Amino acid sequence: MRRGIAATALVASLALAATACGGSDSGDEADGPVTITWWDTSNATNEAPTYQALVKEFEAAHKDIKVNYVNVPFDQAQNKFDTAAGSKGAPDVLRSEVGWTPAFAKKGFFAPLDGTEALAEQDKFQPSLIEQATYEGKTYGVPFTTDTLALVYNKALYEKAGVEAPKTWDDLKKAAATIKDKTGVDGYWGSTQAYYAQSFLYGEGTDTVDADAKKITVTSPEAKKAYGTWKSLFSGKGLHKADTTADAYAHIQEAFVSGKVASIVQGPWEITNFYKGSAFKDKNNLGIATVPAGSTGKAGAPTGGHNLSVYAGSDKAHQEASLKFVKFMTSAKAQETIALENSTLPTREDAYTAKVKADPGIAGYQGVLSSAQPRPALPEYSSLWGPLDDELIEIAGGKESLDKGLGDAETAIAKLVPDFSK
Repeated sequence: MRRGIAATALVASLALAATACGGSDSGDEADGPVTITWWDTSNATNEAPTYQALVKEFEAAHKDIKVNYVNVPFDQAQNKFDTAAGSKGAPDVLRSEVGWTPAFAKKGFFAPLDGTEALAEQDKFQPSLIEQATYEGKTYGVPFTTDTLALVYNKALYEKAGVEAPKTWDDLKKAAATIKDKTGVDGYWGSTQAYYAQSFLYGEGTDTVDADAKKITVTSPEAKKAYGTWKSLFSGKGLHKADTTADAYAHIQEAFVSGKVASIVQGPWEITNFYKGSAFKDKNNLGIATVPAGSTGKAGAPTGGHNLSVYAGSDKAHQEASLKFVKFMTSAKAQETIALENSTLPTREDAYTAKVKADPGIAGYQGVLSSAQPRPALPEYSSLWGPLDDELIEIAGGKESLDKGLGDAETAIAKLVPDFSK
């Protein structure tokens, strides 16, 4: 992979006029501080205050730079940025979900960061996260937060039932039945969402598509086996039936934190909310294990999280200020602060300090990160979960057969990646 592009060469190569800068420069004075706009897509209540405090720290240390902080709801940010970037009015820095990075890079909306000060400490970040910020040999984001899915469980209920964290889905079925017999509560409650079903595909050594072969694999024998296992976990002793309502996510989460179900599959973005539940007043009651393996013996979950990316349409002054800001926000010190305040996972190993790892939730999720799988650098990849979300809920609710649902998903996916074969 080619490295070493100087920051000055980067901005020069963009050949953009000063009038084509990001949407934050309108109030800049010739000799005054540069004002950059940052769109933060984090939770406005639980996470944003920490980022706002760090912005003030950055401004105190960089008197020549001001940051216009804007919190944009996550579910609206992708479309908003797409529209704004297309009209040259995008923010200078975006907190971009990892799945958005290749799509925006392909459109030319993100500036490559290789060789800039934003990536001066690239070797400190987990290599798989850098890989996930890369598209066609160039790096378009600096890893900001990371996450993956894990089997989270109620240690007290597991101990009462005399079972251990399951290593396979078959083990989970047996454990769920025992937990039901010994404690009276369900042992497991699964999700119908495609993102949560991704681990079943990995457990059979497959995926929705084979990006390298440019082939749709959602109806392959391996994928059908994976989704068959997923479907089987909605019926049986100790296995909660599928919730196909619009509030399913909240129902599953509430049941777990209140001790009404012994285990679910969930991500670290819920650590803070786990601790608010009656079942986890004692934080050490939260068990975290790798998502169970499939029949191949493989276990894994998708890598999620966010990168900080710089808008390619900003002018030289704003890009240079943005690079300093990204470097600050992804530094070991900032990452430690974010982890301590927000209970999110750092993206660099030197931020996992003793203080950070004192949180059993963070320590537990750090232990499962090694099994997380980066998404392929396919711009359309994140959109592939949409058709599956539509079909899996019908399959789980008994309204469609597995074969028909996956077949319909394949048809819809083919429209998203028309150059892929079936």
